[in-house]
Amino acid sequence: MHSDSIAASRVSLLDGGQSVARAEAHAPFLARMLMRYPELAVQLAAGDFDKALAGVGSAGADAASVGQALRRERGALALVTAIADLSGAWDLDRVVSTLSDFADDALDRAIAAAFAERYPGEPQRGFAVIALGKHGSRELNYSSDIDPILIFDPATLPHREREEPIDAAVRIAKRVTELLSARDGDGYVFRVDLRLRPSPEATPIALPVEAAISYYESMAAGWEQTAFIRARVAAGDRALGEYFLRSIRPFVWRRSLDFSAIDAITDVSRRIRDHYAQGQAFGPGYDLKRGRGGIREVEFFAQVHQLIHGGRNAALRPGATREAVRALGEAGIIDADTATRLDAAYVLLRTIEHRLQMVDDRQTHELPLGEASLDNVARLHGLADGQSLLALLAPHVGWVGGNYDKLVREEATEQLSRDPVVLNAQLADFGFSDPEFPAARIAHWRSGGLRALRSSAARSALEELLPTLMEALAKAPDSNAALNRLDDVIARLPSAINFFKLLTTRPAVVQLLAEILSHAPTLAEALARRVELLDSLIDASAFDPPPPVPILAEQLGALESGDDYQMLLDRVRQRVGDKTFALGAQIVRGSADPLEVAAGYSRVAEAAIEVLVQGTIVEFEAAHGRVPGGELVILALGRLGGGALTHASDLDLIYLFSGDFAAESDGPKPLGATQYFNRLAQRITNALSVQTGSGPLYEVDTRLRPSGAQGLLAVSFDSFARYQREAAWAWEHLALTRARPVFGSQAARSAIQKIIDDTLAMPRDLDALVRAAVKMRADIATHKPPAGPLDAKLVPGGLVDLEFLVHVTQFLTRSAFTPNLREALRQLIAAGHLPESLLPAHDLITRFLLVSRLVSPKSTEPPITTRPLVARACAAEDWDVLLASYAAARQDTQDQWSAIVERHAGGA
Repeated sequence: MHSDSIAASRVSLLDGGQSVARAEAHAPFLARMLMRYPELAVQLAAGDFDKALAGVGSAGADAASVGQALRRERGALALVTAIADLSGAWDLDRVVSTLSDFADDALDRAIAAAFAERYPGEPQRGFAVIALGKHGSRELNYSSDIDPILIFDPATLPHREREEPIDAAVRIAKRVTELLSARDGDGYVFRVDLRLRPSPEATPIALPVEAAISYYESMAAGWEQTAFIRARVAAGDRALGEYFLRSIRPFVWRRSLDFSAIDAITDVSRRIRDHYAQGQAFGPGYDLKRGRGGIREVEFFAQVHQLIHGGRNAALRPGATREAVRALGEAGIIDADTATRLDAAYVLLRTIEHRLQMVDDRQTHELPLGEASLDNVARLHGLADGQSLLALLAPHVGWVGGNYDKLVREEATEQLSRDPVVLNAQLADFGFSDPEFPAARIAHWRSGGLRALRSSAARSALEELLPTLMEALAKAPDSNAALNRLDDVIARLPSAINFFKLLTTRPAVVQLLAEILSHAPTLAEALARRVELLDSLIDASAFDPPPPVPILAEQLGALESGDDYQMLLDRVRQRVGDKTFALGAQIVRGSADPLEVAAGYSRVAEAAIEVLVQGTIVEFEAAHGRVPGGELVILALGRLGGGALTHASDLDLIYLFSGDFAAESDGPKPLGATQYFNRLAQRITNALSVQTGSGPLYEVDTRLRPSGAQGLLAVSFDSFARYQREAAWAWEHLALTRARPVFGSQAARSAIQKIIDDTLAMPRDLDALVRAAVKMRADIATHKPPAGPLDAKLVPGGLVDLEFLVHVTQFLTRSAFTPNLREALRQLIAAGHLPESLLPAHDLITRFLLVSRLVSPKSTEPPITTRPLVARACAAEDWDVLLASYAAARQDTQDQWSAIVERHAGGA
């Protein structure tokens, strides 16, 4: 992307002398600088740009004041960057970063001077500069303003006796601004615009940090959220500045979409187009910054997508426009061609903007109206004339404008009538067989009877969405059920504005929502509890398989410094909810094999364990320290151990610890090892299971631990090994076939795996084991009978029977001891211990179970309209074929289980 974009903006690579000649001929400001700094001029003509840059500081060496030194250095820097730019030796990124770095240095030196003048000997603390705009993103141009927000800490800012901290801060701010803005024969350093601070007409030019945080947390406008995409600490007390930015991060990067901010961007762009109407049309007088297809529209396009997606993906938060576009392209948010073309256009537009400003060091963005002036700018760039410049710009400007129009277009959509007769006709045209039912629902929504629809803004957003929404619901397999569930979702919302606006801007999500509401009451209920789950479907990556556990753990636990333990609990719940909802949507949409989704559910759960256990250990160690030589290991069993969860699975866990059980922890509140790890295990169980403000996470079942509910929650490795050798029941060894360490160091995992392997390899009375298995299966049938013939888990010949069949066969053959049930079955079939027909039987029954958990959570027969979805997910032609295959799979499983029982348990 970089090389093509840069090539598009330059005619050829010149030597320094040619660039100097062009500057002298076409840029009066640069010509003056060449005369003022003859030593630099010689270096630049020779093409020694790095040496010239290093010599910029000497331009202010004999200055009488800091302000004068900065003004002279700024002139010298403008000369060096301009000639390096014109020659093609420096690309746009280096040009703008060099100018931005100088701005940071100038601010630091101005602050130092202000402190030295007013508070000599005092440390420079308690005062920070937050850079916004192009300065914040390190993209300054030749004649940029800088747009800082100045903050101070009243507790640490030096001040004189009887001087209030606010007065001291304002005096420092005024002096810094004066040093940078003052003009004399050497020019100026930077124009400083302080109007981006909160309520500039009423607030001091420097703000107390806590007051600023409070403002952005509670009162800021949407455009201010956008402005902070490019914010960074530029100068002064860095720790104070970072504290401020860290505190307002949730305001900028929100987990749920805030369309007021997105509306603010598009509204600003429309206002710019209207206000600068004269500069919109391409040609002489065209505004490169504000015109249609100009610099702002590249920036706004990137920022809208950053606001939509950046709250959930920190990689999409770069302040610099080119970096943001590149990140959006790499994440698949925008396609690769769009990213490439945006980058090329941005480089060219910014480069020509620089040419305009090089001429007279003026903050201008408009192509000259006069032919001679336009020719002059073109020749400074190395072109023949103004028409050549227009021809170079035209395709980029046209493409950017058209691309941005797609984002902000206001398509005239015919709204649904309020006349009942006309409304019924419109709904019938959409495809509703009984239009009176949706018409009644619409009338209820329009009445404002629901809390979420009481505001005029919410009802306006509803009217905008209704045509698209009703058309999608009319096509839904069960439109009445979908409407009822949608009403439940809306009824639970405090406000429906963002929900409606998301759907209005994402028609594909509307169609998927209709399918979810029609088919999947489990997902519909989750959506009613937390409507932000819908946000997770706007990324194309939502329909990709979850990545490996380490990457997932990074995604779930990507918390920045300053976040606390409660925030970790909430963040993991939100992100796990997003990912499990998206996985369920993949089944509804038919975009993934349910077997792959089951593995995805398991990886998400394992990542959640990794993140929450690590966070809990950090909290616990702060109070109790560590047990020397000891560590916690978590063993997963059941479906998590086998790496194949359903949407509703709980987590079967056993907590173990290594080291000496008689040891004591080394923290402020020491505990004996057994008490230490049992308390820690309880904390971890709570972290995984307690419902917070962000909702529930997982049910945790620890009853498979040694001695069950009567035993300690966490036991030592030695105790676990001894229990398995001497006291465990046969059913506990059957359960151990699905055991898999999911937390702990590799050494500790290996140690516990050896205990498991040794236990499974123990000599045993196989007939007694089969009799115990038969009794256990009968007990399950007594205490947890199947809900009906479609209860794929508990029905005779269902998944539980298949699990018993596999586990008993593992012991009988002393082989295939792998926790993944399907892999164990495959190995047993490959060795000739079980028939090949059981593998497709396993796959069918497992798929059926996974889909049933979404569409028929009580294991009853799914609605007629949902049966085709279930058949498709189970790779069957239709419902009848599925039922026949399901019956055959059950029968095959029953036959094999009965044969084992007959051989080893005498028909027990």
